[in-house]
Amino acid sequence: MTIKVGLVTKEWPPHIYGGAGVHVKYLSKALLGLSKEIELSVHCFGESRSDATAHEISADQKSLNPALQALMTDLLISQDLGEVDLVHSHTWYANMAGHFSQLLHGTKHVITAHSLEPDRPWKADQIGGGYQISSWAEKTAYESADAIIAVSQGMRRDVLKAYPNLDPNKVHAILNGINTEQYSPRPDHVLLERHGIFGPYAIFVGRITRQKGLRHLINAWKDVPKDFGLVLAAGSPDEPAIGAEISAAIKELQADRDNVWWFDKMLPQDEIVSLLSSADLFICPSIYEPLGIVNLEAMACETAVLATDVGGIPEVVADKETGELIHYTGDGRVLEASLSKRIPELMSNPMLLEKYGRAGRERAISAFSWDTIARETLSLYQSVLMES
Repeated sequence: MTIKVGLVTKEWPPHIYGGAGVHVKYLSKALLGLSKEIELSVHCFGESRSDATAHEISADQKSLNPALQALMTDLLISQDLGEVDLVHSHTWYANMAGHFSQLLHGTKHVITAHSLEPDRPWKADQIGGGYQISSWAEKTAYESADAIIAVSQGMRRDVLKAYPNLDPNKVHAILNGINTEQYSPRPDHVLLERHGIFGPYAIFVGRITRQKGLRHLINAWKDVPKDFGLVLAAGSPDEPAIGAEISAAIKELQADRDNVWWFDKMLPQDEIVSLLSSADLFICPSIYEPLGIVNLEAMACETAVLATDVGGIPEVVADKETGELIHYTGDGRVLEASLSKRIPELMSNPMLLEKYGRAGRERAISAFSWDTIARETLSLYQSVLMES
């Protein structure tokens, strides 16, 4: 029997700015490969798309608090989910579309947990009282969902800790994946010359948000020898204040060094792949990270990784095998000191970095196939529907 699945997401190409959006893009493609078993429809936020049903609130509603905008979009989406057997929602933005569909149509609801509102208190600075609304929405959706997918075992533990009323049997760990054909070693010296990038460099790729720890990396870099360059592919600030803070910190760093390059707009995927491939070291200084797809992307490009040991990162980065982990104690100054010490030690050992890089790509290929993840996801859909 073919299962009709409605996949609900805020992010959808061309507007992908975080790991959840990358996950949805590749999971949907892998699920479509199971066309004899799944009939998939994608519902996203925003303007019209050719490959998804888009739902956009009216112009006068766009001045509302972002949390209210999300709930209004979810109401619109839920109206269109009456013909599906199961809704699969991603992030709190979309979770209530699945919950409303449960109430309105009696459909089953599966959630993928990419992050948790209780673990991101700094969001109160971004959306004010909307954080109370997003927290309520997530809790309500999670506690009524038929199943929850955590993107790592660490994330599964976090879900059960945040929402102790959940039945542990409803929370399943299915890891994120990586397309190792699109993400593969492809250094491009012409690209480096075009952007004026020279010499050995480390790279950060990610959104400008507290959880990514970018400010800690910038602070740590002040004590890294000037022989080593830094590429920052960092944009999409969560809110203006942190955007201005990071911009000022980067400009201060650049005033003292000629080998710090900042790309504040989203780069094309092929350029990201080339920058990752040419880098000596990828750095992930996150203070909160359910899994960290970007670490997988770097590994697939055969680049060594230096990352914190938070969340699901240790399930991706094998310490002393595909890179190294730094313990995050919760103290940002300790993290900065650890980064400024270990970065130059690693950057001064290219043979070790090459070893880590080769092992990282091998691990990405063997352990993080999207086809495997799609099959595990389908199996969960089937088990949820059998319970009805």
